[in-house]
Amino acid sequence: MKIAFIGYGQVGSPLADHLQRLGHQVTLAAHDANSESVKKALAWNANLNVAAPKDAVAGAEVVFLATFFQANEAALKAVAEELRGKILVDCTNPVGPNPSHGLNNVQSGSEMVQKLLPDTKVVKAFTIYGFENFEDSSYPGYNVKPVMMYCGNDSGAKKVVGELIAQLGWEPLDVGGLEQAANKVFHRTAIPLCHIAAGEL
Repeated sequence: MKIAFIGYGQVGSPLADHLQRLGHQVTLAAHDANSESVKKALAWNANLNVAAPKDAVAGAEVVFLATFFQANEAALKAVAEELRGKILVDCTNPVGPNPSHGLNNVQSGSEMVQKLLPDTKVVKAFTIYGFENFEDSSYPGYNVKPVMMYCGNDSGAKKVVGELIAQLGWEPLDVGGLEQAANKVFHRTAIPLCHIAAGEL
């Protein structure tokens, strides 16, 4: 599968690395191919491709959004036309100062993204763990797969993202429509979700 990443820091880089090693064609959307962020991502995996944002998104079937939340709107508007009809995996959380909910709990960040891109199939995923778990999703000693919750309004898009989640070593758990992204469980829960998979909660 052809996959593009908008944002490739502590969350995006390990996900891009793992997906490429699974056999997917992964491209980093970069305004500057020689930037420090690109160099760090390529240090994870030198086999990642790099292209201008419009080219990276236009050539992808699935796009991962892994920027800081405050950068989402500008980053997405720059490639809005290329995102039409595509699957966008929203890996961001609307975190404000102190910290607080960046949208005052009025709507989820993913619902805001969907409003910005009405013709794009937005799926929320990869937001409930720390970046260390994206580097290594195993939980030694529990003998279970950790759960990865995801949600979205398009069933076909969710099926694709659920399959990617499973390939990455997680137990996919579809929790419904994008309105579910406002649930606090999507904002780096303190509950080890491998317990849910083990039936402990």
